[in-house]
Amino acid sequence: MRPFTEQVVLITGAASGIGRTTALAFAAEGALVAAADIDGRGVDGVADEIAACGGRAVPLRADVTDGRQVEQLIGQVVREFGRLDIAFNNAGVEGAPVRTADVSEDDFDRIMSVNVRGVWLCMKYEIKQMLRQEGGVIINTASAAGLVGAHSLPVYAASKHAVVGLTRSAAVEYARKGLRINAVCPAVVRTPMIERAFTQFPDLLAATTANNPTRRLGEPEEVAAAVLWLASPDASFVNGVAFPVDGGLTAQ
Repeated sequence: MRPFTEQVVLITGAASGIGRTTALAFAAEGALVAAADIDGRGVDGVADEIAACGGRAVPLRADVTDGRQVEQLIGQVVREFGRLDIAFNNAGVEGAPVRTADVSEDDFDRIMSVNVRGVWLCMKYEIKQMLRQEGGVIINTASAAGLVGAHSLPVYAASKHAVVGLTRSAAVEYARKGLRINAVCPAVVRTPMIERAFTQFPDLLAATTANNPTRRLGEPEEVAAAVLWLASPDASFVNGVAFPVDGGLTAQ
């Protein structure tokens, strides 16, 4: 039997990049996938990919910054599948490379709204559902930038530090209730979001790879593998961890 057979997994930010790859990986291991994103067409495509491989997925559209939509999202998952076993809160946005004093208020609010408020709202309603079930696993996407400073990405780094703080706090709050809550902390990973940044800032790729001990970018599949391990029974005593998937970036 595959390790996640009949386990219900919700993934936000599932339309592309790490979210899409992780949705496909969970489905390949037998999970029932709720693929959520603000990009409805994108999650339709992911659900179609999973179905074409013999899996089962439901595409769901939601803005994670809107509490009502998030509450409705969790309700949709439960109505469709009957429960929620694993949640991967992956929706997030990047910021343009700019120093702290030059960040606009609009950019600050946008990044913090999606990356912090969005993760908190998802956790809020996922935890309520998992408490009713007396168990569940939550994994949040933080970042290597949530473990160290990030030159010219101050608000993004601040938002990911906040995700780590939310993760650790909730992990100790709910451990005795049968919940495990961890965060995965990737370095720069080859996704459409990053490719857009490299197009806009041509020197960024060389600088990024030069700063990593491996001298390369991460791949979405490498992050997905970490997420699946954290969600698995093999990680049953792992709780409140900010798990780097960064090629040794934060070890320097």
